[in-house]
Amino acid sequence: MISLYLMFFYTDVMGLPAYYVGLMFLVTRLVDGVADVLMGLVIDNTATRWGRCRPWLLIGALPFGLLCILAFYVPDFGTTGKLLYAFITYLCLSFLYTLVNIPFCAMLPFLTSDSAERTTLSAVRILLGSLGATIVAVATLPLVGMLGKGDQQQGFLYTAVIFGVLAAFFLLVSFRNVEEKIILSGERMTLKRAWISLRANRPWWIFASNIFLMWGAFFFQTGALVYFFHYYVGNTELTAVIAGISTFVPLLGTLSVPLLARRMKKRHVYLVASAVNLLGMGMMMLSGTYALGLIVGAVILSLGAGQRTAIYFSMQADPVDYGVWKTGINTAGILTSINGFLGKVAMAGAGAITGALLSSGGYIANQAQSDSALLAIKACYLYIPALLILASMLWMGRFYRLDDQYEQIRADLDAGRGASPAPATGESPAM
Repeated sequence: MISLYLMFFYTDVMGLPAYYVGLMFLVTRLVDGVADVLMGLVIDNTATRWGRCRPWLLIGALPFGLLCILAFYVPDFGTTGKLLYAFITYLCLSFLYTLVNIPFCAMLPFLTSDSAERTTLSAVRILLGSLGATIVAVATLPLVGMLGKGDQQQGFLYTAVIFGVLAAFFLLVSFRNVEEKIILSGERMTLKRAWISLRANRPWWIFASNIFLMWGAFFFQTGALVYFFHYYVGNTELTAVIAGISTFVPLLGTLSVPLLARRMKKRHVYLVASAVNLLGMGMMMLSGTYALGLIVGAVILSLGAGQRTAIYFSMQADPVDYGVWKTGINTAGILTSINGFLGKVAMAGAGAITGALLSSGGYIANQAQSDSALLAIKACYLYIPALLILASMLWMGRFYRLDDQYEQIRADLDAGRGASPAPATGESPAM
């Protein structure tokens, strides 16, 4: 609800100027990116009877649910007061999302050391997350209309109450029922010690570099989707169809990932999924404005995207084990948080480049577009994402080799043959 409707709520319901809303989003993302990294450091220094990650779900659940509600409340202030209220509540909401989301994402290496189980858990997580996103996307506006009875302020607030309560409830359910089985030493983590581990973690550097390519392609497409079908295809109704496909079909792709991962290495699953995704883009390029061709292409594209996302989150846990094996230092929290930060950089970059290309192409809102503007729109939706996915396939296929030694790494760690913990003084381990 937040990612889909909050900006619309600010501009069209709360009545805030779009320029200041955009500026508020930019500033908040920059601050939140720093918070991501700090939260990762906090996780790596957490040691409780509940583990490292679970306590933060308990701590953040109720405040996060409350801020979800407050963010969709319209105070009886002037424009300046509303802007200040929106900024404070959105900033607090972003911090609380970091407080629960980074531990949630970082938890996988602590749940199991089995690579196949990690892939299955990652697939289930993506499956249920996408299902939840689909429900929210479909249900929000009907709920706003039903609960508000013509009053959008009331409708959005009551809808936010429902989703805020559900968010807090499911976070508490996760805390109650998840168990961190991989117990680590409680050695204090510092930025210097984290850097020692990350510097020696070549697989993570390769994986992290790919984040810009993979997520850059995703954010280019999501940002340009409405423009492509509204202006290039000229079929506004098709926008909702493709948006639904983009949300639902990845669920089907996710279901196939555990089966694929049992028959091939994770890197190969990633490459196969990316190839399917690229095939869908190619079909959409060749379809022009032909609706059926675009729909079939979108289904293929989304199937590959779902597979790739599921295996991505499974692969994300493996460099953590490599770091422990290589240096004796576990950086699950800070590694996950940096990955999240890089994803936000990719999102910001894709948005900025999309805006620049549309502007340079002569895009004018709510008018028939020039050929150059239409080319810019198609480039952002299909050409650039296709090039980024192709580059991602070449990068991961050529350089990512952790799969080849992972079984031995896991066996060494299980047998206690990993590296001894690096000294807390910051002395670099042998390379």
